[in-house]
Amino acid sequence: MFSASTLQPRVEAAFRDRSLLADPAHREAVLSTLDALDQGALRVATKEAEGWVTHAWIKEAVLLSFALREMEVLECGPLEFHDKIPLKRGLADAGVRVVPGGVVRHGAHLERGVIVMPGFVNIGAWVGAGTMVDTWATVGSCAQIGRDVHLAGGVGIGGVLEPPGAQPVILEDGVFVGSRAIVVEGVLVEQEAVLGAGVVLTASTPILDVTGSEVVEYRGRVPARSVVIPGTRPKRFPAGEFGVPCALIIGQRKASTDRKVSLNAALRDHGVSV
Repeated sequence: MFSASTLQPRVEAAFRDRSLLADPAHREAVLSTLDALDQGALRVATKEAEGWVTHAWIKEAVLLSFALREMEVLECGPLEFHDKIPLKRGLADAGVRVVPGGVVRHGAHLERGVIVMPGFVNIGAWVGAGTMVDTWATVGSCAQIGRDVHLAGGVGIGGVLEPPGAQPVILEDGVFVGSRAIVVEGVLVEQEAVLGAGVVLTASTPILDVTGSEVVEYRGRVPARSVVIPGTRPKRFPAGEFGVPCALIIGQRKASTDRKVSLNAALRDHGVSV
């Protein structure tokens, strides 16, 4: 059993003073935290009554683990890797499917029913039940991906390891992310939102709701059930006026329909490419 009350003070102390990693108790606390992440007993971020809370000490353990581990050769059939972090084990017992070419590192947790095509899930990530990580999609370090999410081909979900207190990228349940979309820098995509192909969301990307008579601007957060496409808006520079990237909220999923039906309706009604 993993006890956060025991692990946290030792990890935090070792992060402040790396010489403590020579002590077996502190080393074991770091490695046990990684094992707990792998098994889903701990998460980098959890949704509380006040919203999403980032547990900085767990990210500190991830960072410390790189100092503890040595480079080693990992073999998978004819394939050879050279890395510090082992591959995730026990996929069949966990009830997840990882297609050849898919890579999941130890310290990432996949709930039952997750499918990983030839893509990548990094250390510290959490991926909810029934989620599809499609071909060449990547889930960055410590990203939190909800249940019944679809990451289409080539999607890039960024990792946020430093600073430890920074919020990771979070996609809540039922989110659909279209091909080649990118979500980075701790952006929160709330439940059942739809991101069209090629949308790029950073912490500073203007997310403009253009469904009403006046524009409503968000940054770092896509409201629940929003349908989002790439856009531009004009900005004047010394050399002239140019279009700069933004994201446009052009509609909402209908509350009267379930996730699959509302997704199809959103794509059809608003002409969003995936």
